[in-house]
Amino acid sequence: MIRILELFLTFFRIGLFTFGGGYAMLPMIQQEVVRHNWMSIEDLVNFIAVSESTPGPFAINVSTYIGAETAGFAGASAATAGVVLPSFLVISIVAAGYERFRTSQTVSGVMSGLRPAVIGLIGAALYSVGSAVLFPDGASVRPGLFGFSLAICGIVLFLRMKKQAHPILLILLSAVLGIVAGYAGLFG
Repeated sequence: MIRILELFLTFFRIGLFTFGGGYAMLPMIQQEVVRHNWMSIEDLVNFIAVSESTPGPFAINVSTYIGAETAGFAGASAATAGVVLPSFLVISIVAAGYERFRTSQTVSGVMSGLRPAVIGLIGAALYSVGSAVLFPDGASVRPGLFGFSLAICGIVLFLRMKKQAHPILLILLSAVLGIVAGYAGLFG
């Protein structure tokens, strides 16, 4: 019961103090997963990849998975409720007072200040996940040539095709390349 309450409170705090959606939550989620020793970073990174390709909001997918891995169905429910409840409460309050604060310079200033912070949090998540994927044994180890090449090709492919190719096609292509590389022994 204590672990379920701990999951709820941890994800409530993450949901309450993180602005910008699931990617902005990643550094805090990673920090809490490590601090509580709920799963390895490798497992978290693997599920981040899976949750990107599954339907639903990213933060909910990740919190549900961590909760399920930690304390089964009750843990999944607690973590999911914890991450969703702050947004629900904040949106309810904002919606109730929207007309009154819509033209407020203070509110506009707060939103202008939050935008760069969200970009920074997303950048931190990119760095954190990228480091775990490309340098699984630490920064002193060079990434495998194939893994690094695959990451660069994926970025170039996405940037060149993002307006023409459907995201599902890019996800499926990446999955096929990863499967082929895994069977060919090209990943460490």
